[in-house]
Amino acid sequence: MNPSNAASALTPVDELRRRAREQVSDGPVTADYGLDTKEVVQLLNEALATELVCTLRYKRHYYMAQGLKARFAASEFLEHAQQEAEHADRLAERIVQLGGEPDFNPDTLTQRSHAQYHNGTDLREMLLEDLVAERIAIESYREMVRYFGDRDPTTRRMLEDILAVEEEHADDLNDLLGSAADGAQLNG
Repeated sequence: MNPSNAASALTPVDELRRRAREQVSDGPVTADYGLDTKEVVQLLNEALATELVCTLRYKRHYYMAQGLKARFAASEFLEHAQQEAEHADRLAERIVQLGGEPDFNPDTLTQRSHAQYHNGTDLREMLLEDLVAERIAIESYREMVRYFGDRDPTTRRMLEDILAVEEEHADDLNDLLGSAADGAQLNG
């Protein structure tokens, strides 16, 4: 493609300037965004709820995993909780950038979350439930990545970053689950 053809495919600079001034209150959401921001905010709020529920579940598991055999798993639970909280922060920031409001309402958190909150009674059960939740998150994020595609590359890249961490979590948990076959016990 020669330079003149490339330039003809782009919006003229004067038009970009005019639209930017007219729609300045829309922040980063420009006329060519191409997605329904209300639908996007709803999807991201569901992901936010999932991350918050996972943070809480991992925190409980961190505190409840007791004994020598559970020490390494407990440190993984804490690391995962911190990373899930970071994911929640990133999602909340993006929701605000898109003109929405992040939904932190604890009364409806578990209803909006893709993953479930599960206490667990022993280390093996905690690891299994955390792995199930990570697999749910992985599948959800993959679907969202496909949904956003080229229509919102900023959100897509953020979700891809989060997805990569969720896959690492699943791998960690799968390894730990194999190590916990003899069932270290929790604090009573």
